Amino acid sequence: MTDAAAVKRRSAWPAALLAGALFCGFAGWTYAHTRADDDLAHARDRDGALDAARRHIAVVNTMDGQHVRASLRAWTKAADGPLADELRRTGDDSAKVLEQEGTSTRATVTDAAVTALDSRAGTAKVIATVRVEVTARTGKSTTDRKRFEARLDDNGAGWKLSSLSAVPVAAE
Repeated sequence: MTDAAAVKRRSAWPAALLAGALFCGFAGWTYAHTRADDDLAHARDRDGALDAARRHIAVVNTMDGQHVRASLRAWTKAADGPLADELRRTGDDSAKVLEQEGTSTRATVTDAAVTALDSRAGTAKVIATVRVEVTARTGKSTTDRKRFEARLDDNGAGWKLSSLSAVPVAAE
């Protein structure tokens, strides 16, 4: 190896180290900047509201005919505000009727989307389509498809349903 080649090789190391240090600094700055990005925070809130809506809508459309009161407690845990108040107010009457029927339902949210989100106010609106498998006490099963519009509130302990209403399907 010639002296010129050795000098070039030795001088390349500091340049490579400097380039690596600059890249690490830039990557760290970019990461820190991204964590404080309002768009990213909004996306996180949207995803959190959507995930909660999927779970809670499925819960309030599911009923275990053998354990009605446990299902109703799960409904109340998924709700907040006016919807939770209504579920508590009508819970005993609903339980009596549902225990007599003995019908079980199992709901699956097949699709959902956030239509409005106000992160500062902690409110969101979601639309969802739900497949509900209904099993009568006799064992006969049917499947029903429903559409809902939900309002969610983030009360600091997470997103909960504050209203849930059926959206009629237009006849074609």
